[in-house]
Amino acid sequence: MTDFVTTWNSGSYLTDPVGPLGIISMRGTEDIGQKVNEWLMKWREFTDETVFGDMRTDPGLARQDFLIKNVCPRFGNGEGKGMIKDSVRGMDIYIICDVGAYNCTYNMFGQEVPMSPDDHFMDIKRIIAAIGGKAKRINVIMPMLYGGRQHRRASRESLDCAMALQDLQHMGVSNIITFDAHDPRVVNAVPTGCGFESVMPSYQIFKALCNRDDDLHLDKDHMMIVSPDEGAIDRNIFYASVLGLNMGMFYKRRDYTRIVNGRNPIVAHEYLGDSVEGKDIFVADDIISSGESIIDLAHELKKRKAARIFAGATFALFTNGVEQFNKAYEEGIIDRVISTNLTYRRPELKEAPWFVEADMSKYIAYIIATLNHDRSLSQLLNPYDRLHNLLGRYKEAHNK
Repeated sequence: MTDFVTTWNSGSYLTDPVGPLGIISMRGTEDIGQKVNEWLMKWREFTDETVFGDMRTDPGLARQDFLIKNVCPRFGNGEGKGMIKDSVRGMDIYIICDVGAYNCTYNMFGQEVPMSPDDHFMDIKRIIAAIGGKAKRINVIMPMLYGGRQHRRASRESLDCAMALQDLQHMGVSNIITFDAHDPRVVNAVPTGCGFESVMPSYQIFKALCNRDDDLHLDKDHMMIVSPDEGAIDRNIFYASVLGLNMGMFYKRRDYTRIVNGRNPIVAHEYLGDSVEGKDIFVADDIISSGESIIDLAHELKKRKAARIFAGATFALFTNGVEQFNKAYEEGIIDRVISTNLTYRRPELKEAPWFVEADMSKYIAYIIATLNHDRSLSQLLNPYDRLHNLLGRYKEAHNK
């Protein structure tokens, strides 16, 4: 983030905070919430590492940090409630939540039930209700957007994401921050009265890859960007443009006469673009769900004599486990999967030799600090300069 800080040091942006800062870390976000809090505590006094301006926001109210104690207990029949254990009066509140944290459970009729995205979203609404209008402003940081995969209506079906955004707006939420929304056009559901930002972790993902592998040749002769489908083409065009690499793409030919696991099965992956023979391939997407598509794509690339395959995804869900990726790694089909810590990851995933994690806590802390001081997010949200500078530093460090 040094480049971002440097650009801000060129002018005067001293501003007062909107209100005393408070962070509510929901169930499943305890780790990243604590990391974000540590960064913000470190920045209370100005250093070269923080954004330009007065970051000496006192936690206040006899608290030692910015975290607000909260809990969402459940009754025996599964009903719940939200409770705030600290004062939030007059505060600028940031609720960090992970609707994909299925490791969280609750007891219902004597059974341990994993929390679904519906449960997590309802807890967010409970906490907002518990705040009771006493906070000066409420902001929701929801990295994996609730209902984001049900973002449009193709037949007579619900519009879950749009309804969720409108629910938050009606409850008084001022800003909704998400990461790599499946379709950022869902902002059309809340055109006024509520800020909405879909943040791309492009820089952090590629930086994590560069930190892990020191033998990359980031030029057209040795590396290519390949989009896994037409839906991911924008993020892959961005990588290709910034890194100065050629790009190809696959499109998924589906069987629209059948539905398997809620979707039309893929019949074949068709490739369009230059030859990948002998080149390392970087593939970027928003979600790795079961992982079958990325494995199939890697096989197709290997058939075309590609060298190493690096897959970058904002959210690594691995709903069917990691066994098939372990096998693909052992067979040399796929070399790296790079993803963030924005949602829950299986314990075995973190231990996998092919998995690289991009820590997003510092970036989230920057977003919170910037919004708390009511500054523009424009430079923070545009990773072009940081990626370009990363490319230069990597080539200089490795004499390439």
